[in-house]
Amino acid sequence: MSDNPSRSDGSPPTGDRLVVLAVDDERPALDELCYLLDGQDSIERVHAARDATTALRVLRAHSIDAVFLDINMPGLDGLELAGIFTEFAAPPAVVFVTAHDDRAVAAFDLGAVDYLLKPIRVARLTESVQRIVAQRSRTAQEPTRATENTESIPVELGGMTTIVPRSSIGWVEAEGDYTRLHTANGSHIVRIPISSLETRWADAGFVRVHRSYLVSLPLVTGIRSQGTGYVVVVRANGSSPEAQLPVSRRHVKQLKDRLIRDPMQKWSGR
Repeated sequence: MSDNPSRSDGSPPTGDRLVVLAVDDERPALDELCYLLDGQDSIERVHAARDATTALRVLRAHSIDAVFLDINMPGLDGLELAGIFTEFAAPPAVVFVTAHDDRAVAAFDLGAVDYLLKPIRVARLTESVQRIVAQRSRTAQEPTRATENTESIPVELGGMTTIVPRSSIGWVEAEGDYTRLHTANGSHIVRIPISSLETRWADAGFVRVHRSYLVSLPLVTGIRSQGTGYVVVVRANGSSPEAQLPVSRRHVKQLKDRLIRDPMQKWSGR
């Protein structure tokens, strides 16, 4: 099954509807995925491939908006194939569809839109498709800011993998080799060191203020002295209750520069 459009009327894709590629080396799983995708109102056409080589051939021959991709496959696995997509000038959105729940961090590193666990539930598949449609809309409206605005991170919540937008995270707290993400809707544990998030999210305005804390500058509401040191005041989304986090001495100057001096220089024109 190399290039199997599931729409049989021969009509071209229309408007905002998606052309997608399903990739799974197991034929029954691939057939089921194609069937479920074909039932989505936002999808115009579904192509199929059972290996990475065929998938790349389909991508060269067709304009594909999104790839629904299994991870464990012979030859190039799904993560390796998604890594190739990142080199494309206009890479497709990627949703991983897998029976394994331990690869979410690697999927996040590759910028996956979503991470679905088998057996696939129609409601979760619909949610993934809606995310892709929303991402395309944002990209069309703000092409220069699309990457900044749409980055997200998968978390485990109630036995289900949920995608948390980076923009909703007010601060990050280190817990050993894990980190806790504090958002407007609560906190989530992910198995990613705080140092990795510090590097990856620096350009998005996240700044280290303490060995245990990373804060989102757009959500910081102030910095104040407390005792012999300083605390930074931050909200999870700009409206939730304030949190006061300690600022270590070596981070005070950098934080003040980013919060006070840099904006003042911009306003004064210097």
